[in-house]
Amino acid sequence: MKKIYILLILVLFLFSCKQKTSILNYPEDVEKALNLAQDNRKELEKVLQHYANDSLKLAAAYFLIANMPGQAYYKAKLVDTSGTKVPFDVLDYPNYTQMVAAWDSIENKIGKIDYTRDTVIYDLQSIKSKFLIKNIDLAFMAWDSPWSKHLNFKQFCEYVLPYRGSNEPLEEWRENLYKQYTYLLDSLENINDPIEIAIKINNSLKSWYKFDARFYRHPTDLSYSQMKNYKMGRCEDMTNLAIFAMRSQGVPVMSDYVPYWPNTGNNHAWNATLNKEGKVVIFMGGLDNPYEYQLNNKKSKVYRKTFSIQKNNLANIIPKGESIPAWLAGKHYTDVTKDYIKVTDVSVEMEKDTPDSCSFAYLCVFNSGEWKAIQWGKLKNKKATFKDMGMDIAYLPSYYRDSVIPSAPVFILNNQGEKIYYQADTTNKIDISLYSTTHRTIVKTTDEIETAAFEDGVSYILYYWDYQWKSVDTLISQKNQALQFKQVPSNALYWLVKKDGNKEERIFTIDKNGKQIWW
Repeated sequence: MKKIYILLILVLFLFSCKQKTSILNYPEDVEKALNLAQDNRKELEKVLQHYANDSLKLAAAYFLIANMPGQAYYKAKLVDTSGTKVPFDVLDYPNYTQMVAAWDSIENKIGKIDYTRDTVIYDLQSIKSKFLIKNIDLAFMAWDSPWSKHLNFKQFCEYVLPYRGSNEPLEEWRENLYKQYTYLLDSLENINDPIEIAIKINNSLKSWYKFDARFYRHPTDLSYSQMKNYKMGRCEDMTNLAIFAMRSQGVPVMSDYVPYWPNTGNNHAWNATLNKEGKVVIFMGGLDNPYEYQLNNKKSKVYRKTFSIQKNNLANIIPKGESIPAWLAGKHYTDVTKDYIKVTDVSVEMEKDTPDSCSFAYLCVFNSGEWKAIQWGKLKNKKATFKDMGMDIAYLPSYYRDSVIPSAPVFILNNQGEKIYYQADTTNKIDISLYSTTHRTIVKTTDEIETAAFEDGVSYILYYWDYQWKSVDTLISQKNQALQFKQVPSNALYWLVKKDGNKEERIFTIDKNGKQIWW
């Protein structure tokens, strides 16, 4: 009995050592994620144990778990400035215009309202082993498709394997969509062409899913079941739907986006895929197919959502406690601007002194009435270099301390990559005639007189930029008549705004012929 007891102790000891060694042998980033999982660690370790004898699927599980920190569903609530919850459902209104009118009516009564983060459900602390194992197995089954053979393991992990598209509620979608689209196999002319099956799937999505602007003010990205229920959403939802449907079949699909357009308001997201040669082809899920879709606005920066944590992102290198613009705080995106447009690096010397605790400077674009940070650069002796910038765009250099702090004059980065600064000259003033608040097609009368595009009897305010917007004058418009502003600072960036308007008017300069040049 003693020998049996000793043998039993030895077996238990060896088993314990083996378990401990297994844990210590996890890759460092996987071990870090497992620790962050807290009580849910055992669920994630079940996945790793499940694939202990399958090195490729184990590597895929490592990829998902190592990059899971930060992946979450963010619940939100609409509140007033005191934090009191405001009941509001965008779908209570028949269209976007009436929804916005209702929103404005609430703000007129109680003041500013906005969404705030209510609850965060982190994947690391909630995801179940059964869910993750099923996702991995179905993703590998999809990768085995003929049109997916061109994908290497890294591409598979980034563009097929992930179980979520953005920050939507977590739920299963692969199995349902895999079964839904397997019939397409029989209709393919070229079974090795991922673009052909992407087009067929997208045509199916177009038959039942639509864009609806009301969802601009929906508090969260939609889950797959919500998409099926609503049958409409905003551009982020449309890109996610294409991601779900196409990744279920092994088609590599990603979501690329512009956080801020530099020549108009708002932002945008769309889809991209890889053809069998590995080239990026863009499209819009549920709207335009590959080789049909076009992006007509100017682009300062284009980014791609990634499941993997991008270790060189600003959020990973900025000193602790230093302010960072909200969207730049993300760790799951990468810069793909040069895949879309011709770019150049821009070096800027700051004129204003650097505030305390500012290690970085930013370039901003003008979007919906505000300067918004679009790229960052490390400060050294008040200089910073900004990588891969789009050209023919107006930029404002800035610091950031909870808000944008202008740090140098505005400049136009022309198509040759040259900076043309606009510093308001308040000594040499000019008279200017203005015909519009935004870019438009010039309309001339039969006697070649340019027609103005102003509402009749409305007040318009002209501003010029000098480290802040400064008012020149306010004029009341007359139908078809230009607004004549006298004694305006020259060599400036200007902004003509309708009084009490929505601030969507565009900035402009004045050329040597007195014409408005829009930015």
